[in-house]
Amino acid sequence: RVLILMHDNSDWPVAFLGALYAGVVPVAVNTLLTASDYQFILKDCRAKVIIVSEPLLPVLTSAIDSDNFDVTTIVVSGDADNLPDKAVEFDAFLANSDPMESAAETHPDEPGFWLYSSGSTGQPKGTVHSHANLFWTAELYGKGVLKLSESDICFSAAKLFFAYGLGNALSFPLSVGASVVLMPERPTPSAVFTRWIKDQPTVFFGAPTGYAGMLASPDLPSKNDVSLRLASSAGEPLPAEIGRKFTETFGAEVIDGIGSTEMLHIYLSNQPGNVHYGTTGVPVPGYEIELRNEDGSQTEDGEIGELYVKGPSAALMYWNNREKTRSTFQGDWTKSGDKYIRDCNGTYTYSGRTDDMLKVSGVYVSPFEVESTLVLHSAVLEAAVIGHVDADGLTKTKAFVVLKEGANADDKELKDFVKDKIAPYKYPRYIEFVDALPKTATGKIQRFRLREQDRST
Repeated sequence: RVLILMHDNSDWPVAFLGALYAGVVPVAVNTLLTASDYQFILKDCRAKVIIVSEPLLPVLTSAIDSDNFDVTTIVVSGDADNLPDKAVEFDAFLANSDPMESAAETHPDEPGFWLYSSGSTGQPKGTVHSHANLFWTAELYGKGVLKLSESDICFSAAKLFFAYGLGNALSFPLSVGASVVLMPERPTPSAVFTRWIKDQPTVFFGAPTGYAGMLASPDLPSKNDVSLRLASSAGEPLPAEIGRKFTETFGAEVIDGIGSTEMLHIYLSNQPGNVHYGTTGVPVPGYEIELRNEDGSQTEDGEIGELYVKGPSAALMYWNNREKTRSTFQGDWTKSGDKYIRDCNGTYTYSGRTDDMLKVSGVYVSPFEVESTLVLHSAVLEAAVIGHVDADGLTKTKAFVVLKEGANADDKELKDFVKDKIAPYKYPRYIEFVDALPKTATGKIQRFRLREQDRST
């Protein structure tokens, strides 16, 4: 196995695709982790070779020096003044290698590559995918839903080490001969706007947090400055108001969908020309969806159930985690951990993570519904809702709220606002104003960290 710890640039696809061609298993990892995280991953995957971007060399070296890892070669992408032991520059490594006359003999169903989950619920898990899964996600979603073509220019804010980004910026454009914009730096609003104007992408892939930040930016470009025909959103559900505002601003629909590391990309999605903001749409053709009660029976329309998905891109297993593998991958079906409601038209609406659902006064409350309502307020940029145990030992809803720059609002104003928009019993009993919410690198809110913070205070 070869660990890929790289920023998005042209060396990344060379490393990943080259490993697949050679019959080696690439393990793509998050570039925003700590040395202790990389220690865990290296112990877990036991990679012999590491390919790393030069700016990430210090944190990697710190991780390796603190333990006895059996790493034979470190390949450094970029200019490095002082290479550590066992290290060689990327270009020199390629120049001194003998090209293979043909690809290694591999089977579509054998392990092809690993991705590590983003850790929205704790320790990352090594998710093992087959070679064929790259084909299936490109075929079913890239071509089938987004209708990508050779004339498109794709630009993904989600990085290549994520399942979402791997499709957006590599397998999807590669499958149709489209062009791609790779950006090594963080996808801040200003960095994204620069690429929109300079490179004129036609399809943009982002996450709700990013869309909210861009729409709130004073530097937001005009419709005439960009060439967007379509935008995609995943990572967490897209609030309806953000989707509508983006479309009003740029004339491009935001196609909101849900995917996962386990399924490699999106399997439930709105469709171009048939977008219903505030919902996650319908199953992507090629996938089947079931909503199940706690006893395993299927729910009726209008009832909350846990989402199970069946499709050709499911991962093979979690590495070194048999118990979690068996609970998640159940025969043909993959347990998502997400709660959904399906209406009579077959459209699905998100209700929260299974472990995030709150039972308040004996009634289930969806944190996402409360969060989506709070962000409708003109002063609110972001919100996250958890269950807070009060002095009587009862669970009440608590909201952590990030206000827009220069905006003002107090807790009574926001509580009254929620009461006016949804069933009054769902309003947050407690509101705490914060500067930022804890998130994974994909923008998923880490509610477990908010729960830990709440318990500690």
